[in-house]
Amino acid sequence: MSPVAALEPPAELSATAEPLGTTGFDRRPRLASRLAGAVITVVIVGFCVTGAYSAILTTPVGLVTGAYGIAAATAILAIQLLHFSRPTTRLHSTTSRVLLVVLALLAYVPVLTFGAPWLAMPTFVAASGLLTLRPLLAWPLLALVTGTVTWLYSRYDTPLATVYTAVATVLYGLVFYLLARLVRMISELHRARTELARHAVAEQRLAFARDLHDLLGISLSEIALKGELASRLLRKSVEDTKAELAEIAATAQRTLTDVRAVSHGYRELSLARESRTAESLLAASDIAVKVHLDQPDLPVQARTLLAKVLREGVTNVLRYSDVEHCEIDVRQQDGTVSLDIVNDGVTAGDLPPESGKLLTRLPDEVKALGGRVNIGTAADGRFRLHVELPVVTAPETTVDDVGRQSRAESKWVGRLLPVVFGLMGLVAVVHALLITTDAWEIAVNTGAVVGLLVLQFSYFDRPTTRLRSAQSYGMLFVQACLIYLPLLPLQDHWVSMPALLIGSALLVMPPAAGWPFFALNVAFYAWMQRVGALGIETAIFFTAGTIIASLIVFSLLWLVRLVAELDSTRRRLAEMAVAEERLRFARDLHDLLGMSLSAIALKSELTARMLPVDRDRAAEELREVLGLTHQALSDVRSVASGYRELSLDSESRTARSVLTAADVRVRMDMLDDELPAPVRTVLAVVLREGVTNVLRHSKVESCEIALRRTDGGVSLDIVNDGVGQEDSGAPVEVPAARQPEAHRAVPRDTSPGTGIGNLSHRVADLGGELTAGVEPDGRFRLRAAVPV
Repeated sequence: MSPVAALEPPAELSATAEPLGTTGFDRRPRLASRLAGAVITVVIVGFCVTGAYSAILTTPVGLVTGAYGIAAATAILAIQLLHFSRPTTRLHSTTSRVLLVVLALLAYVPVLTFGAPWLAMPTFVAASGLLTLRPLLAWPLLALVTGTVTWLYSRYDTPLATVYTAVATVLYGLVFYLLARLVRMISELHRARTELARHAVAEQRLAFARDLHDLLGISLSEIALKGELASRLLRKSVEDTKAELAEIAATAQRTLTDVRAVSHGYRELSLARESRTAESLLAASDIAVKVHLDQPDLPVQARTLLAKVLREGVTNVLRYSDVEHCEIDVRQQDGTVSLDIVNDGVTAGDLPPESGKLLTRLPDEVKALGGRVNIGTAADGRFRLHVELPVVTAPETTVDDVGRQSRAESKWVGRLLPVVFGLMGLVAVVHALLITTDAWEIAVNTGAVVGLLVLQFSYFDRPTTRLRSAQSYGMLFVQACLIYLPLLPLQDHWVSMPALLIGSALLVMPPAAGWPFFALNVAFYAWMQRVGALGIETAIFFTAGTIIASLIVFSLLWLVRLVAELDSTRRRLAEMAVAEERLRFARDLHDLLGMSLSAIALKSELTARMLPVDRDRAAEELREVLGLTHQALSDVRSVASGYRELSLDSESRTARSVLTAADVRVRMDMLDDELPAPVRTVLAVVLREGVTNVLRHSKVESCEIALRRTDGGVSLDIVNDGVGQEDSGAPVEVPAARQPEAHRAVPRDTSPGTGIGNLSHRVADLGGELTAGVEPDGRFRLRAAVPV
């Protein structure tokens, strides 16, 4: 009843054996979903067509009855392909249950007319039931279908042939179920990627919010509190007010340093690159260094944290002149990855406070990722920094219900695959019992089948097996020996599983070699059937079955591997989404808070200077300090929530106030036109960062800020007379060829989160252009042109 030659009794032994037709296979579609759909279509069409034709051709019926059989087979094929095998079908719906009943009628009623040859069709009922019904009903349905087919078949053939048919029914029910399930899983994994990335980013934003609260919330609240206190002390005690203002300025500067550290720290770091840099620095300092880097495929957070620890640990080593040897060791073992930095010139008591900023907060950062850290002197007297992290961290567990379901189903499919191949081996053994009673011949056939299954389970079924490798080609050779060498002593009584070799070869070999190998083996197998003095119908039957069985083996192996790869890709995409969100967070954190904290520090110092001279002016400046502090707290919340729209009017007023407080002459020309929110926000960030850059330089005496309409857009120009090309710190993020000659500057640090270097990313996202450089008159110009 089955279309697999190695799984069918020959026609001479079973009068009801159906001849099979051949079918093609098209691998041209490049998209995984299309290729998976092509695989399942070919297999199901081949099985249905050969079963129907076998029933019609082996039954003496008239034209009307033949048309009835073809119509029933066509209906079964349409229901199976257009409904149950489509990845978008709602399987657990009323429509699916109704079609399952219709399918059962089409599969069983024609048995009254065509007899045993039609008993291949109930296999579709079993497979569709596994897809549609709950497990408590689906598996009993499979047992029921197998039982009815066995009972009906026993009325036409021998008990051994009946056992053969029963096993083949279970086998192909599972095969069709697995093919449909795998195609659906591929589609679900594609749909789940975006949702998973969104959930991962949302989880990461919560972590950002916690970091911001811990790092900046307390500091800004402290500034606000001290500002209120200074405001109350303003009329009472000049000295106490100055002391509070000095603490405000110091806190603002310290917080600004922390902002820059965090904005840099949220960038993804390369552990391999950091190890090479560390080795180079230590060697240049005449320190004998030994590096062992066993870097696994780590999640972003773990990889970045280890890189940060390595950087800080090596920096700590370089502070001491008596260090002569240093060992850096990164190893993966038992689901964890560890980093050890060992040196002979630093002890735990030698660590100065300024060298241990990261080391003091390191236990908390490591603990947040589920790891542990040890810092101290080892038994041999050397200083040892040991960090251990689990390989699987938060981004991989941050998944939605679809992602968890996909991985659970992937494991379930992985368990069913050995069952399918085991059933193939069982049917092959039963086939051997059908054609020979010689114990030695049965033993040889059985031993070869067992060897093939062991090789299949232990090597080719594993998704992690490297396909295009010398070992894989060697395993194919072993498979070929297990299949074809028993042919020499057994001859006509030879039974094997060539489909395992052909299907595995299609997976291992490149297409240019795999398909010729496929054709060569099929042709050899067909020739063997003719040499064995079998009839033409039986030879076609075996050859067609081998073709379809080979495609089944290939499709199951390939789809299981593809599901595993897609699941891995899906997790990596989620990590990449998190990494991108971390970069966005770093840019926003620096851009939004940089000027506010600089202005708070500057105005606090200005207030302290004005206090003995003009208390009213000092009070006004102090109120602005409090306003900036509250705005900074609001900005912290906006970064954490992902809301980034800024007010250009508010930023222009703040810029004028801050520059005036710094004794910089300001000329401002701003448009009153209403601009789109994204354009307004980007220009506000450019204005804020440009003014922050001006405030860093004491030589600035005048600054011009102009927002003007251009052809199809707007431009913002910030021009000052005290920031030259050599100290601007403003990298040019656009290609030099696209910049005016006078605006070209030497690019410096272009990493995200480092100031003006971020602006080109924002402007380019809107299709605009950022230029920065020294004008012919010696003034520095920052210009952002954005289309509207």
